[in-house]
Order: sequence, then C-alpha cells, then structure tokens
Amino acid sequence: MAKDNKPVVTEKKVSESSRRHFRYRSETCLNCNHPLDLSDRFCAYCGQLNTTKSLSLKDFIGEFLGSIIAYDSRLRFTLRDLLFKPGTITKNYVNGQRLKYANPFRFFLSVSIVYFILQSMMIWLSDDGGSFYKEIEKQNGPVVKLTGNDGSEYNLLTIDSIPGITAPNTKNTDEPATSTEYASTNTYSDSTKHLSKTRKEEPVPTYTVITEDSLSQFSWIKQNIERTKLYHDFYQTTNIENPAKALDSLDHNNTRYNRWVYSKIPVFEQVKKNPGDFGRYLLGKIPFFLFFFTPFYALFFWLIYSKKKHTYMEHMVFIFHIFSFVFLGMLICSIPDLFIGGDRLFASIFLTFIGPFYFYKALRNFYKQKRWITIIKFIFLNNVFFISATFSALLFLLITAVLY
Repeated sequence: MAKDNKPVVTEKKVSESSRRHFRYRSETCLNCNHPLDLSDRFCAYCGQLNTTKSLSLKDFIGEFLGSIIAYDSRLRFTLRDLLFKPGTITKNYVNGQRLKYANPFRFFLSVSIVYFILQSMMIWLSDDGGSFYKEIEKQNGPVVKLTGNDGSEYNLLTIDSIPGITAPNTKNTDEPATSTEYASTNTYSDSTKHLSKTRKEEPVPTYTVITEDSLSQFSWIKQNIERTKLYHDFYQTTNIENPAKALDSLDHNNTRYNRWVYSKIPVFEQVKKNPGDFGRYLLGKIPFFLFFFTPFYALFFWLIYSKKKHTYMEHMVFIFHIFSFVFLGMLICSIPDLFIGGDRLFASIFLTFIGPFYFYKALRNFYKQKRWITIIKFIFLNNVFFISATFSALLFLLITAVLY
C-alpha cells in the first residue's frame, strides 16, 4: 500500500502516451460523475473509459478502429451461431450473453433492408428497357419499326395513330423495305389492317351521378364502395384531378373525407399503369411489416409454450432470429441465382427445405421439448403464420396503397 492508503496499480504493456495509462485516471467519471477508484479502467455505471487525457487524432482513430473490431466480433458470432446453430443463439442471448451477439431487433432490420436493397439493384440491373417489346414479340411476332417522312421512328402496332404514313408490306419477301414504300396517304398494309381488326376497342368511360342523399340511404360499407366507384368513373371520364373542383361538379359535400377519397383515385390509376414501381415500393416496406407483425405472432408462442416459463420478449427474440435467418439465407441464395438466372432455384430450395427444417431444429434446441410435441407445435405455428400473415399482409397492402 502507498503512503496515502491508495492501492498501487501496476500497468503492463501500456504506453505512457496511451489514454489508458494510470497517470490519466480520475476518481470521478467524466461522463456520469460516478465515483471511481484509481484502479478502475472503466466506469462501472456507464462503461466509459476512465481517463482525463485530451483526445488526439491518434486516439480518435484508435477508438474508431477498436469499435469496428468490437462490432465485427459480435457480427461474426451472430452470423456463425445464427446460420449453423438453430435456436442456440436465442438461448445464449436470453441467458445473458448480450454483448457477444448483435441486437436481434437491429440485426433483423439491417439484414432485411440490405436484402431488399440488393433485390432492387438486381431488378434494376437486369431491366434492359426492352421488356415491353419482348412481351409484344411473344404475342404478335417481331416488332416492326417505321420511319416517317420527318425521320421519326414509330412502332407498327401504333401506326393507325400516325397520319400520312403507310406501313411496308411485311409479307415474306426478299426485298428490304425502303423509305419509298411510305406514301402520304391514310392507307394501310394487310398486316396493319389485320392488327387493327384484332385490336380490342376500349369502351368510352361514362359515369352516373349519385347524390349525397342517395348515398346516405346505403349502409356504411356500400356507401363507401358506391362513392369510390362514382369518383373513379368521374375521374376516368373527365380527368379532373382537383378534388374540390370534382366534388363541386358532382354536387357532393366538400368534406375532408370526400376530398381524401377522390385524391386517391389518381394514385390507384398510377398504380395500375405502373405496378412494378408500386411493387418495388411495397417490397421496401416488408421488413417494417414483419417487425410490427412479430408481436402478434409471438402471442401464439406465449400461449403454447406457457409452461416453459419464457417471457413474452424472449419469444419475440426467437422469432426475430428466425426471420433474420430467412433473410440472411435469401441474401446468400440471391448470389448464385443472379448468375444462373431462371426461376430463383437456390432461393426456392432454401424456402422449401432448409427454412422449415431450420425452424423445427430451432424449436427443439430453444424450447427443449420432445420430438413429437415439437412436430405438432411446428405444424400449428406454420399454419398460424401463413393464415395470420395473409390477412395482415392484405391489410398492410391496403394501407400501403392508401398512403402511396
């Protein structure tokens, strides 16, 4: 002991310039003012390093690299146990090994968002802009492009909307089409006439006005259905996008709800015209849908495993680990599927065989019940998931479309 009754602390392998050196220790935490001893390297209350040394560039870079290495170790343990030890990662986490693994909620959101970002990039990279013409070629044969008198190019399928152009003869012939084959008339070749005859004529949109008094006679559900149908037909006929102007034309009450209903009609029309954009928008929201769906799904785990004395939050941790494994597996499978193309062979195998087997093993390893009991609960939980997820997804789809 020293003269001042303070413990003598020896430092080994610590440079005198390091912020961890003993001479920079303090008896009070600079972060939370918790009393410390000079032998304390870290604050026992908040975990901050016990040092009074001013932060230098070297110290800042060192702490930055140290934090990356520390997170990398958590990520390494999380990936290893999540992929190859079903249920074990949840058991270790709920038993107190929290710093060893990444937070299950944050990890789930991270891996799912990365997966959907990668999927969006793959869709964008694989889209060569010719999907429309490829689909037309499947149905009607090769697409013929025409050059008009002004040098502009047109598609043969829309030639009837271009005045002053005659389509070339597309019958089997060895002579190539030239610009002299186009005359400044409104005549068409046999192939164009055939396309014009087979093209379906779109009906002219019309609407029938239903007054507010008439709508009030219906039930609440039918009232909203008829109102939405009327606003849709009115928009299709007049193309009026301003809700206030449309309601005034229909002599309907200019309420906030009526304006909101009418304002969604153009949005739904846009979704119908560009379903791919809406699909990509919807895919990006799936991680958040599963995040909010998990508490509901955990109720069934809490009910059928009530005798295992697991808390409700521990069931949620288990479910988030299962969802994380699914997205992580899909993320891994997307790499070989990207190279072989086709119908996502590896992803299909993963979802059909590996995913269900992993779920069963996780139930066995975490809840520690007999095989036949686990099989029964496995079947029950799968059915509950698909039924409840279907209804929840439909509700989520409707809400997403309304907010789109």
